[in-house]
Amino acid sequence: MNSAAKLVAGGQTYPQSTLYVVATPIGNLADISLRALYLLGLADTIACEDTRHTGQLLHAYGLHKPLLALHEHNESEAAQSVIAKLQAGERVAYVSDAGTPAVSDPGSRLVAAVAAAGFRTLPLPGASSVTAVLSVAGCVALDTSRGSQVAGFVFAGFLPTKGAERQDALKQLAAEQRAVVILEAPHRIDVLFADLAKLGERRVTVGRELTKQFESVVSMPASDLPAWLALSADNARGEFALVIHPQATLDKASSSAGDAVVTTSATALLARLLQDLPLKTAVQIAVDVSGLPKNALYDQALKLKNAD
Repeated sequence: MNSAAKLVAGGQTYPQSTLYVVATPIGNLADISLRALYLLGLADTIACEDTRHTGQLLHAYGLHKPLLALHEHNESEAAQSVIAKLQAGERVAYVSDAGTPAVSDPGSRLVAAVAAAGFRTLPLPGASSVTAVLSVAGCVALDTSRGSQVAGFVFAGFLPTKGAERQDALKQLAAEQRAVVILEAPHRIDVLFADLAKLGERRVTVGRELTKQFESVVSMPASDLPAWLALSADNARGEFALVIHPQATLDKASSSAGDAVVTTSATALLARLLQDLPLKTAVQIAVDVSGLPKNALYDQALKLKNAD
């Protein structure tokens, strides 16, 4: 594998006195990129969130490198050690325990300190639970003119654990029009699901243990989350990445004042589904695709049926 990494990645220039921010697998060791392997083998020092964890990772790939602990409790101080190594002309790689550093993991203060000291920082992209769960949620539209969904997403990371700060964060989630990605640990997932259940029919995609042997991805209305969690003890195990689906984009031209707003695209979808499916089935599929309220789509479906 290391020879393959050198073959495909060795032709690029990897300057000295540079910090390389390297993404590592979020669970499945096979998700390491060949370029990441090559750079980790090339680096003079690897700064890492946990030296034991990274040591095991390197051992799995047959690599042996000096390690420097850099985590949330010593990031500012350890950044100075990294800068000293850059001043000495070293290539320094930084990895967190899993996924992309500085995204709900340490690394952002390190990058800022390195930049302030006048040195380069280059990214080596790879595994990320955020993009992984978004890719299977099916709710982030790039072109809102072609659908009812709001473009883009918000990354909320781990929510505050208690108090007014948490309540404020939950209120912001409820009001957010775009998709929202949340991360959560297994010992707090029951509390998060109880809070999210208040969002009612708004859909949530739950990614659990992504890329690992027992990974699962399910989507459901937020109100169903506590019941799903109670179905099996396994449902509460592992790390979680969730997507709260976006509020549907409102198309005012599709409704008169006082009526529930149903987008033009959702109406067209309903009309097509009703050609082949029973009314209730057509409405449920339209709900799943558009994220619009079920009662509004049901009323629209009745109008379409009566117009035939």
